[in-house]
Amino acid sequence: MKQNIIHIALVVKDYDEALAFYLDKLKFELIEDTYQPEQDKRWVVIAPPNSSGVTLLLAKASKPKQHDFIGNQAGGRVFLFLNTDDFWRDYKRMVSLGINFIREPKEQEYGIVAVFEDLYGNRWDLLQLKPNHPQMKRI
Repeated sequence: MKQNIIHIALVVKDYDEALAFYLDKLKFELIEDTYQPEQDKRWVVIAPPNSSGVTLLLAKASKPKQHDFIGNQAGGRVFLFLNTDDFWRDYKRMVSLGINFIREPKEQEYGIVAVFEDLYGNRWDLLQLKPNHPQMKRI
């Protein structure tokens, strides 16, 4: 059996402002942006540059209850983990673009990590795993 998680839905306030952040600041790539008239919504899929794994589905909050989860999908915990092949390159670029890091870079046994917030306040790890980390076999 082979299965994959293909998308993770990220609740956003507005498609276009979310796209501006993820495409311009994080340098993600737009995979798909298709209007779905039967539901009056867009199917917006993005991914980190040159990645082949899980993508983010930007899901615009359409009900009052959904608005409560914008920026707080994990109850204040780190929600998403962005691995890079060059931590310092990406960290410096992101800082220069005004991305808010709430935990400074730190060497850990698994690699280098810092915590940043996206435009809505969701917490992310920016990390560079060490080459011998078990997850690196899967990347």
